[in-house]
Amino acid sequence: MTPLQRIQEKFSIEIIETHAFRGDETVVIRPGALRTVVKFLKETPELDFNVLMDLTAVDYLNFAGGKIKKDSRFEVVSHFYSLKHNHRLRLKVPVGEENPEIDTLSDLWPSANWYEREVWDMFGIRFKGHPNLKRILMYEEFKGHALRKDYPFNKRQPLIGPAI
Repeated sequence: MTPLQRIQEKFSIEIIETHAFRGDETVVIRPGALRTVVKFLKETPELDFNVLMDLTAVDYLNFAGGKIKKDSRFEVVSHFYSLKHNHRLRLKVPVGEENPEIDTLSDLWPSANWYEREVWDMFGIRFKGHPNLKRILMYEEFKGHALRKDYPFNKRQPLIGPAI
C-alpha cells in the first residue's frame, strides 16, 4: 500500500483532493486536519516520514490569468521524505486570504522553524504555535510581504541606518 493509499484510507473525510503521477504523490487536506495528518505521517511505522524536506507557499491570486478561480488564495506546501522506506509525499493545505493562518510544524520537525519564518516573511501566512515567528529575509521595518502577487514591485520601503 502506498503512502497516499494509506492516508486516503485513514483520513478520507479530511482529504480535498489527491493525485499521483510517476511516483509523485500529492494530497490536499483541510486546514483543521493538518496536525493530525502530519503526526500520522511521522509516527506510523510503515510510513515513517522523518524528514521535512521543504515547506513553502503558493499565492494563487489571478491564477491562470484569472480564468481559473481557486477557493483559497494561498496554499502551504510541505514535502516529506522517509529515509527508511525511500518514499516521498507532497502535502498541500489551502489557506484563505482573510486570515492567513495555519498550525506550526516546528515542534514536530525543527527544520520547519526557518521554513515557516520564510513563509511568514514573504507571504504573510502566520503559523499558530510557532516559537519565534519573525522576519528572516527582510528587515523588521519592511512593509508588506514581497512574494504576494499583489505586492507593488516598485514600492518604496523605509530606509534604515546602521545599528549604533
